[in-house]
Amino acid sequence: MKLGDLVPIEHPIIQAPMAGVQGSALAIAVSNAGGLGSLPCAMLSPEAIARELEALRAGTTKPFNVNFFCHETPVPDDAREKAWRAALAPYFTLFGIDPATIPAGPGRLPFSAEAVDVLERFRPAVVSFHFGLPSPGLLARVKSWGSKVLSSATTVDEALWLERHGVDAVIAQGVEAGGHRGMFLTDDLTTQVGTFALVPQVVRAVRVPVIAAGGIADRAGVQAALALGAAGVQVGTAYLLCPEATTSAMHRAALKGEVARHTALTNLFTGRPARGIVNRIMRERGPMSPMAPAFPLATAAIAPIRARAEATGSGDFSPLWSGQNAGGCLDIPAAELTRRLAGA
Repeated sequence: MKLGDLVPIEHPIIQAPMAGVQGSALAIAVSNAGGLGSLPCAMLSPEAIARELEALRAGTTKPFNVNFFCHETPVPDDAREKAWRAALAPYFTLFGIDPATIPAGPGRLPFSAEAVDVLERFRPAVVSFHFGLPSPGLLARVKSWGSKVLSSATTVDEALWLERHGVDAVIAQGVEAGGHRGMFLTDDLTTQVGTFALVPQVVRAVRVPVIAAGGIADRAGVQAALALGAAGVQVGTAYLLCPEATTSAMHRAALKGEVARHTALTNLFTGRPARGIVNRIMRERGPMSPMAPAFPLATAAIAPIRARAEATGSGDFSPLWSGQNAGGCLDIPAAELTRRLAGA
C-alpha cells in the first residue's frame, strides 16, 4: 500500500509536526502542495488547538495531520528537582535569576478528553501520536469519526505493539531524526537504530503501511526509503528554513552553519531524549543528565535561563532541534520543497 492509498494525497510526503517552530501556516502550505501537512498540538491549549484547526480549515481543503504527545504526566520528585536546580545554579547566577521564583510545572500536555472534544468538531483526516498511543477509550473516539491513526516506533517491538493496538500506519523513526525520540517501550538508547536499518525490519514485521522518518532531506532519500518498502516518508528538519516555519533567527543561523553537523540526543531541555544541535549547555552539562526531571518537568527550571540568553541573541541554552542531515534545509517556500522531495 502506498501512502496515497491510506490518505488521499498526491505525494508520499508527510511534513513532520514540530512543536515550537511551526503553526498552521506550514501545514497549510504542505497540504496545498500535495503532501500531508501536520499541526503539532503538544504545547497548545484546547482553545489554541481550535484556533489553529479553524485556520487550517480556512487555508486548505486537503487532508492534514494533527499530532499529540500521549505521555503520562509524572509525579513531581522534589529531591530530583532540587538536584536539577543545583546543577543549573551557575547559569542562574550568570543571568541573575533567583531559582526560588521559578514555578515548577509541565511544558507539554498529553492527549486528553478535552482535546478529543475539539478534534470531533473538525474530524481531521489523520491524527498522529508520539510516545505510544492514548487510552483505548480516547483512541476509539478518534477512530469513530474516520480519522486514520499514525504513531511513531523506534524499534520493531514498538511497531508490533502499535499494530496490535490499532494504528493504521507506523512511522519508523530512525535515530537520525531531529526532536523527540518516539520511544515508549524502553528508555535504553542502545536500542535506537538508523532509519535505513529500521525501516526494512519494520516492513517485514508488520502488515500496516510503514512511513520512514529520520535523516531524509532530499529526493534521493525519499526514493531510498520507498525502495526499502516504505509507503511514504516523514520529513521535518528540511522544512525548518521555509518562510512558513516560525523557526527563530538564531535557530535558522545554526541550521545554516557548520555547527549543524554536530547533533546529539539530549534530555536537558525536557527530560526526554531529543536530537538537537550541540550548544553550550549540552557541552558543559553533557547531553544526557540523570538529574534532569522526568518529561516534561525538566523544562521549567531551564526556561528562564533560555529566555535570558535568547534576549541577547544567544542559542547557547535553547533546544536547537535538528536531525543529523540538515544539509537539505532550504530557504524556499514549503510548497516548492514538498514538490522537490516528491520529484514533481
